[in-house]
Amino acid sequence: MSTPLNPVSIITRKRDGHAIDPDDIARLVAAYTREDVPDYQMSAFLMASFLQGLNDVEAAALTDAMLHSGTVLDLSDTPGVKVDKHSTGGVGDKVSLILAPIVASQGVPVPMVSGRGLGHTGGTLDKLESIPGFRTDLSMEAYKQQLEDIGIVLIGQTEEMAPADRKLYALRDVTGTVESIPLIAASIMSKKLAEGIDALVLDVKCGRGAFMKTEEDARTLAETLVAIGEDHDTPTVALLTDMNIPLGRAIGNWPEVAESIACLRGEHDETALMEVTYALAGEMLALGGVADTPKAGREQARNAVGSGEALDCLRTLVAAQDGDTGVIDDPSTRLGAAPVATVTAPDGMQGYVTEIDALALGHLAVDLGAGRRTKEDDVDPTAGLTLNKHVGDAVEPGDVLAHLHTAHTDQVEAFSASVRQAYTIGDTPPERRSAVWDRYTASGWEHA
Repeated sequence: MSTPLNPVSIITRKRDGHAIDPDDIARLVAAYTREDVPDYQMSAFLMASFLQGLNDVEAAALTDAMLHSGTVLDLSDTPGVKVDKHSTGGVGDKVSLILAPIVASQGVPVPMVSGRGLGHTGGTLDKLESIPGFRTDLSMEAYKQQLEDIGIVLIGQTEEMAPADRKLYALRDVTGTVESIPLIAASIMSKKLAEGIDALVLDVKCGRGAFMKTEEDARTLAETLVAIGEDHDTPTVALLTDMNIPLGRAIGNWPEVAESIACLRGEHDETALMEVTYALAGEMLALGGVADTPKAGREQARNAVGSGEALDCLRTLVAAQDGDTGVIDDPSTRLGAAPVATVTAPDGMQGYVTEIDALALGHLAVDLGAGRRTKEDDVDPTAGLTLNKHVGDAVEPGDVLAHLHTAHTDQVEAFSASVRQAYTIGDTPPERRSAVWDRYTASGWEHA
């Protein structure tokens, strides 16, 4: 007979810097999910964990407890190695929209459960829902059936999946405990493992426009995520990527979908956006068993774009989830787009773009109507901005820097000033930097 749960004992042990037994973590999370433990006690545990940290065993135990607080999908009836990708979020990060069709078009099933944007980073669900008619609220049965039928499905987290994560995240959001690497890792991995995947690739972003501002924190997060995946017998690879400048030229939901379609047409192949996408695709195709190595997988991914297979897969996905495939064939037919204003370079702005402040433009996108300050906020699906000048481009006075998409036309002058301030101009072109820095697996770090 087990001893009764004593939340105070668990809280004080963690407060004093001691490790918590995995069984106690499991019992505490289960009791909190049942509402047998009140918010104030769980808040105290979260703060103690935030201040004292969690070791790898504790982080894995917390993930497991959150994972098994709800339904863990069984996708064993679907042939193939099911592989998903998760990004820690960044400005202009529309990689999932390009990546998932590339990988699925090559025969690797991609079951992807995504989230909404909050703050300066956009969410994949919001981007998908900017496609007229597109549904992200599929049932678990429909999710499994679509994956079996067409090899790709993109939905939002359901009520049945990791309910403890939803409760704990809401509590962390109001108790100052969001920025804990073990808590972030447990939240990410509990949702991903609940999808029924066989392997996972992680895009851990680092820099001014990411949640992980320092390379040290980003590396620690990558190591924690991979350790949790391996502990749950799920092969996991993490790539460390640059988020100091916006990823791609579009920021905002429909603008990013339109850019993604162009990428799948091969129009932006030699960009940092596609460098990151192909690197992640290579890893997914190798884990999925259809490429011998990640390098071979990258080449296979390029071919999938060049042949049109990936764009065809996106069209099939959109049709399956009730979206308007007409806007995939011709994005200009998207109705109800926000008014567009042009931002030009002022007198004295001459040279080459050396930096673009991703964080500043992320916050600007929220002001334009493309993002949320709170979870309850509505977004304008067509709002955002499109950069006409990116890092390395030459600029002269009068050149178009960006196009603004916003219904807040009375604030265009202030928005334009924010765009100009986000640009840094130098006398010489900057050195070309790789957007993919390093790769981490259970075997350790290596150059990507």
